[in-house]
Amino acid sequence: MNNPLLTNSLLPLFSQIKPEHVEPAIDQLLADARTTVEKRLQATKSYTWENLVEPLENADDKLNKAWSPVSHMNSVINSDALRDAYNACLPKLSAYATEMGQNEALFNAYRFIAESPEYPTLTVAQQKIISNALRDFKLSGIALDNEKKQRYKEISQELSKLASNYEEHVLDATNAWSKLLTNEDELTGLPPSALAQAKQTAEQAGQTGWMITLQFPSYNAVMTYSDNRELRREHYEAYSTRASDQGPNAGNWDNTEIMELILTLRHEKAQLLGFKNYAELSLAIKMAEKTEDVIHFLEDLAEKSLPQARKDLAELRAFALESYGINDLQSWDLGYYSEKMRQHYYQLSQEEVKAYFPVTHVLPGLFAIVERLYGLNISEIDSFDSWHPDVRFFQIHDKDNQLRGQFYLDLCARPKKRGGAWMDDCVGRKKTNSSIQIPVAYLTCNFTPPTGDDPALLTHDEVTTLFHEFGHGLQHMLTKIDYLGVSGINGVEWDAVELPSQFMENWCWEKESLQLVSGHYQTGETLPDSLFDKMLAAKNFQAGMMMVRQLEFSLFDFRIHRDYDPALGGRIYETLEKVRSQVAVIHPPKFNRFAHGFSHIFAGGYGAGYYSYKWAEVLSSDAFSLFEEKGIFNQEAGNAFLSNILERGGSQDAMELYVKFRGRKPTIDALLRHNGIGIPA
Repeated sequence: MNNPLLTNSLLPLFSQIKPEHVEPAIDQLLADARTTVEKRLQATKSYTWENLVEPLENADDKLNKAWSPVSHMNSVINSDALRDAYNACLPKLSAYATEMGQNEALFNAYRFIAESPEYPTLTVAQQKIISNALRDFKLSGIALDNEKKQRYKEISQELSKLASNYEEHVLDATNAWSKLLTNEDELTGLPPSALAQAKQTAEQAGQTGWMITLQFPSYNAVMTYSDNRELRREHYEAYSTRASDQGPNAGNWDNTEIMELILTLRHEKAQLLGFKNYAELSLAIKMAEKTEDVIHFLEDLAEKSLPQARKDLAELRAFALESYGINDLQSWDLGYYSEKMRQHYYQLSQEEVKAYFPVTHVLPGLFAIVERLYGLNISEIDSFDSWHPDVRFFQIHDKDNQLRGQFYLDLCARPKKRGGAWMDDCVGRKKTNSSIQIPVAYLTCNFTPPTGDDPALLTHDEVTTLFHEFGHGLQHMLTKIDYLGVSGINGVEWDAVELPSQFMENWCWEKESLQLVSGHYQTGETLPDSLFDKMLAAKNFQAGMMMVRQLEFSLFDFRIHRDYDPALGGRIYETLEKVRSQVAVIHPPKFNRFAHGFSHIFAGGYGAGYYSYKWAEVLSSDAFSLFEEKGIFNQEAGNAFLSNILERGGSQDAMELYVKFRGRKPTIDALLRHNGIGIPA
């Protein structure tokens, strides 16, 4: 069988990859990698970068380049057969990673290099790879006895499987619910674009009428605009109980047991390695040093934000009562009356704003912004192999016309595609014998698809999401580090990895940049000053409420991991309620099962790390304040960010690189100012 995952093609051959190719390819590449390790360890006792680290990086690169398209396709064109193939490989990959992490001969070989005369002659990036490797050996249980090593391996495999199962449950539960409406009167309030999308969804399902689903564009439209309170309640309940013991599909795809097991095993893993809890283990590879530092950071932000959040909610309640006679504001009412209030006070309609952000203008505008900031040229490639007709492909060249990166763009929601938005690496940058391997990224979103002849129209929030993911992509693609272990996003501390992404969001709020991004889908007119002024006036509308909501998620995540007690179990919703009593102003109904769909922490790598969004937001706000001082397209500032942050990858500590860029450590002031939250004198 000619296996497309084993060809040495520059880009994945997506159209040729079949589920039956997956396991044989991974088996072979794992066997090859093991052979490489064994041969290199036996070939000499005098280890160097060239005779050990480089060949191992090459073997890992081959494995990554085969697994990356498989993992990606499992997320964007999910099928039963592909899912089975993907899940069959997870324990094998986990076992390999653990095996390497616990290979004492390999550990000693890396230690040999670290203690050798060669080490001071290596580049900063090479030294960082060696020191990271030695740290990771310890975190993989290198110092454990054989029995404990075996247990560590079992835990790692099981956690890998559980994370995949959790994600599958959320996807299946999301796809399982829909509601067909045949009377348009039940959909009053929904804007024409949402109605057109609902009609198109029904048609695609072979039905007549309007179909709403739990795909986020559909859900968000109903919660924001539907005048039908009962429909909002029904939709809210279905969405907030996905993959749980509650709601219309109660008990189906239920993540309850999986979540408990994940927390149990994470805690056991941390204790095996000598940490008190999983939160401590999580911080071993982050900027934050102590669990107390994270808690203090979050609680301090909450203390500063709560007065504004309470004021925001009081104003919303007063508005709903005064204008609509609603005195029992429920969770399914918040989005709806917030939008009414926004329209009332700022004469700002999200639907009106959308008309100025067709993807046909937003994308070229985004490219124009990064071109001005960093001297880049982004061009589309028409002929390429893909997993779906919606996908587009682009190249990035720098001012010297050097190819720096390439990326796939998959923007719209569809069935069998995981919700949310993300950037992932397809190919990483590394030096080869004759050239440089060019990095390739996946940029994935779930925006409302085009309807009829009209292009996809983005809300301003979706524009911000696109900028966010592109920021991640730039760090991956613009790296100048030639060693895989610390090129792009590799090796970057987890609580700094959101810096480039959140940093890019700032250009969504600047008049000069919005002129580049906007263009009415019918007239081409850029965003008028009157509308921009309204957006700016409304920018911090309910910012206090949004801030404490994110702090609620962050504290909940950190505490269920820090305070886990095997004798008491996960206490997931008990902990969530305690956190809410401390920092939340909104308390959802008892049936809400938010944690059952919180994929970031149970399946997405953010376990005991969700705080990093806020941590990095401090960095990104402070970073952008330099551009506020010098001009948002100031090339000196752009070059400083490019050369000190985007190009450096994980080759140095994140704080060290930040100080090089900014000339000082970050302060919290810019974050509070950007959110309209007062700083006490």
